[in-house]
Amino acid sequence: MSHPELVTRKQSNGLGIVFMATAIAFFAGADTVAKFLTQSYHPIQVMGMRQAGLLVGVTLWLMLRGTTNLRTAKPGLQILRGVCATMSGALYVYALRYIPLADAATVSFAAPFFVTILGFLLLGEKVGPRRWFAILAGFAGTLVVIRPGFESFHPAYFLVLVSAFLFATRQIISRNLGSTESTIVTIAFTALVSASLLGVLQPFFWKSIATEHILLFALYGILAGLGEFMVIKALEIALAVVVAPLQYTMILWTTFFGFAIFGDMPDGYTLLGGAIIIVAGAFTFWREHQARKARLD
Repeated sequence: MSHPELVTRKQSNGLGIVFMATAIAFFAGADTVAKFLTQSYHPIQVMGMRQAGLLVGVTLWLMLRGTTNLRTAKPGLQILRGVCATMSGALYVYALRYIPLADAATVSFAAPFFVTILGFLLLGEKVGPRRWFAILAGFAGTLVVIRPGFESFHPAYFLVLVSAFLFATRQIISRNLGSTESTIVTIAFTALVSASLLGVLQPFFWKSIATEHILLFALYGILAGLGEFMVIKALEIALAVVVAPLQYTMILWTTFFGFAIFGDMPDGYTLLGGAIIIVAGAFTFWREHQARKARLD
């Protein structure tokens, strides 16, 4: 039996693809700007400015829509989601200071594997042997990229891995919130918590922003904010199984920006590990979609 929601979303898959593809390009651009800025400013300051921009954007969005009801039935989970989002983003930006863009993006794709594991442990979701094998293969691919013990290894790779775990935790919390909370309420709480946490830390890391960098900070916030809203819109109007795999185009964008701006080019090990991660991640996501679809039918 076809589920009404799936039928409705199938009709907007094309537009959803456009939104998601554009969002990923914006995120890659934001990461590129962040990496550039971390050469002159502390990552906490860079991330703090991004989240302050997100808070301003959410506030303007709420004012334009005339929405004032931001009540939540689960304030504790909303705050925890905000903390996870803050730490995940801050660790990722910190890592960008030391490792190439494409490498960071590739390792971050371990997040779907963590989502599956946490879903199994915390939500009791069933995971079959094929998905467990895909998860093991995905983490093996991650180790190929990180290559601990090799000369090219940098501890910052593990920061990206922790960031991916926190991102996955945020996703699991979002699943719990989805039954009672609206998307805009969740975004608003995340923006408020994140901006508050990073705002408290700003005096310890703040450095006066040079005039030539003001527009870059503004661009960083705009790209990241637009990316967030486009992802939400894509998932609202299209099937997740159709648009989610587009996240892997991040590797193409970060490779291009990394080479064009920083002169970085992924080596053979990164490309091999990335290919393993993408195949394993795509298979894991597809199997999760099939399981979810079976529950709806």
